[in-house]
Amino acid sequence: MKGLAKRRRIQVIALAFASLIIATGLIGYAMRDGINLYRSPSQIAEAPPPPSEVFRIGGLVEDGSLIRGAGETIRFRVTDGGASVPVAFTGVLPDLFAEGQGMIALGRLEAGTFRATEILAKHDEDYMPKEVADMLEAQGVYRDPAHGGEGGS
Repeated sequence: MKGLAKRRRIQVIALAFASLIIATGLIGYAMRDGINLYRSPSQIAEAPPPPSEVFRIGGLVEDGSLIRGAGETIRFRVTDGGASVPVAFTGVLPDLFAEGQGMIALGRLEAGTFRATEILAKHDEDYMPKEVADMLEAQGVYRDPAHGGEGGS
């Protein structure tokens, strides 16, 4: 009787361990496309990521770089004060998207141009995504109003 109880306990422990491994594998598989790294234009200029990698880029829309073509494709450059990267986006831009404003785009780098699938723009005069604000403050291009600066570039 003791041997049967011991065997049953070992089976339960082995089943729980196998279930834990399977659950961890499924969570990792589900999250593989949900994690998008953030990169600044300077980081992209130093070490361009492979074309298969989806990531976020952020900074300020460079003044004088916004070109609206005959179709739906919009081209512009995003800068962090140290480097700038050309961006191409097909779709409808957010209402507050403009030159000199902060933005974050999701997409991939293809032949030196960032092909954006999604663009987010700041929603009022005080907001800038934390990653972008920190990067631009480090470059000396932007001062966060929350830290006693005046904002803007």
